[in-house]
Amino acid sequence: MAKDTKERILATALEMFSRNGYAGTNIRELTAALGLVKSSMYKHFESKEAIWNALLDEMIAYYGQRFGSPENLPPVPDSLEGLVQLTMGMVNFTVHDEKIVMTRKLLAIEQFRDERAKALAGKHFLTGLTQMFTPIFSGMMDRGLIRRDDPEMLAFAYTAPISALIHQCDREPEQAQAAIARIEAFSRHFVKVYGGRSET
Repeated sequence: MAKDTKERILATALEMFSRNGYAGTNIRELTAALGLVKSSMYKHFESKEAIWNALLDEMIAYYGQRFGSPENLPPVPDSLEGLVQLTMGMVNFTVHDEKIVMTRKLLAIEQFRDERAKALAGKHFLTGLTQMFTPIFSGMMDRGLIRRDDPEMLAFAYTAPISALIHQCDREPEQAQAAIARIEAFSRHFVKVYGGRSET
């Protein structure tokens, strides 16, 4: 029961923080949304800051398990089509998973207030994706699937426009399908340009 209450607190906090920001949400509003009294809330978390940190911990784990991370890499694709499919699977998850969408909005808001949010925003919006795709491209080069190049620079060039289009989905949900289609077109263009061994 206590675990369920804790999970409800974190789920509601994510929803409210992603909509109103950390400063724009107070404990009174949070407890009211949950149908709790403050004393019940404080049995689980000693402060709003404790809720914030627990929420970030939970979302790091959730994202890493379901999307991947530099520490939890997906397998190297065994074909160029495999790269497209891997990419689109990741894109569809990150665009449509409600928790991930709210987390991205939360980080976008709070990166200017909180050092931990700033570090996570940088990781999730840019550096983490580059770190994930660097070994993927290195492995594909070793298999002769894409031409030899600097895998880190290639990963950066590949993931930066995809990340930008994912943010467009957050800003303009009505354009999400068009943005996803553009990501797939970009991925297919990329494999057409970089597929195969370079001539040496």
